[in-house]
Amino acid sequence: MSFHVEHSAATLDGLLLEALPNGGVYAVGGRVRDEVLAELGRTPPTSPDLDYLVTGVRLNELLDRLADVGRAELVGASFGVVKFASGDLMADVALPRTERSTGPHHREFEVRSSPDIPLEDDLARRDFRMNMMARDLRTGAIIDPYGGRADIEAFRLDALKERAFVEDPLRVLRGAQFAARFALSATERTARGMRAAAELLPTIAPERLADELTKLLKRARKPSIGFELLRETSALESILPELMEGWGVEQNEFHAYTVYYHALACCDAARPDLVLRLAALLHDVGKPRTKEGGHFYRHEFVGAEMAKQALLRLRFPNDVVDAVCDLIAHHMYQADSAMTDAAVRRFIRRVGAEQLTPLFELRRADTVASGLPARDPERNALFEQRVMDTLEAAPPFGVKDLAIGGDEVISVMREAGVVGADYRGDARVGEALQAALEAVLDDPHKNEPHVLRALVRAHFGR
Repeated sequence: MSFHVEHSAATLDGLLLEALPNGGVYAVGGRVRDEVLAELGRTPPTSPDLDYLVTGVRLNELLDRLADVGRAELVGASFGVVKFASGDLMADVALPRTERSTGPHHREFEVRSSPDIPLEDDLARRDFRMNMMARDLRTGAIIDPYGGRADIEAFRLDALKERAFVEDPLRVLRGAQFAARFALSATERTARGMRAAAELLPTIAPERLADELTKLLKRARKPSIGFELLRETSALESILPELMEGWGVEQNEFHAYTVYYHALACCDAARPDLVLRLAALLHDVGKPRTKEGGHFYRHEFVGAEMAKQALLRLRFPNDVVDAVCDLIAHHMYQADSAMTDAAVRRFIRRVGAEQLTPLFELRRADTVASGLPARDPERNALFEQRVMDTLEAAPPFGVKDLAIGGDEVISVMREAGVVGADYRGDARVGEALQAALEAVLDDPHKNEPHVLRALVRAHFGR
């Protein structure tokens, strides 16, 4: 665990032990799993979640005692969950509980909480054995009644019961992201359970699916492990059918893999940033629909629209959707060393300065994912350097960079007799500024007020 998380955990551990001298106090959840991973010499992603279980203390007493050492708010009366805070540190502190599924949705559970429920019963309601561990804060001992440590040691993903996935289908996604994050293989029981619940995935709120996909993409070194598990258990078709369209679709001589496996390889090769990895995963989804022999004409534009529909369906934030689709639409750019300076400036304007670095990263991941030696890597490197040098020189790239604005254009239009003195502006102002920008993109030296005013007059034929 990182120093910050470790320090936060130690501080909260101490406060809880101070406040609850007579109760059993246990750390539970991802923190304990990550501590075991660390003890085994692995390098786990740090778990920022600090979850605790308290036994032998009634809910009202728990609230009162926690209020003595921090801020305590009851957020789940029926679940026996208290949100505890001290300074900027926060944690969930809960009484033991049991759950019984009453339907396919994640809220359809009959929950009973009580300080008298055995710790082992609470642990058993969790998703996978590796998450069914607790650490006794008084002794430091790990309580592991279901063999979670053995699963971690064996790189195994196992659920306590096959029906766990039908009871909560989101566990299918959680299983995929855990498998990818910790390089685990699902047991046959787990795979059967995931397969049985795959058809229930449409019953889950899209935002919750997106949340698990985000964890998979941002926290796993090789997200492909998770996506392959989803495919093998018939779940991927329900979540990202666009990705499955590439299954079995062969490419040309420049690719060693099918469209589907190329997408997974590209995702693995990309930096673990949500936008970049989504773009890498979906950059070629348009290929199956545009395939003509060994060509995929305009697949980047078809793919950008397909990705947009998929990500909006999953309720990803609009800014994420826009950034991903922009990268996909531009990923087939030509790295032409003979490109003129004006063309380089237009390339920067078209792509957007903030998207240049991720676009170049996407190209590099795409090249790695071809499975073949890179073709002319020096050309790509030289083009990238030329673009970044041009960006650093900061010539005008947009209307906002021009040395005149809308008010000056209106003034010129009045002076030239194009409009009357009461004119306040319309679409013609923007058109004149765009025409001036085109001239400045060709020659940045023209970005002078007197030159631009003359260009505006010429635009209106005056």
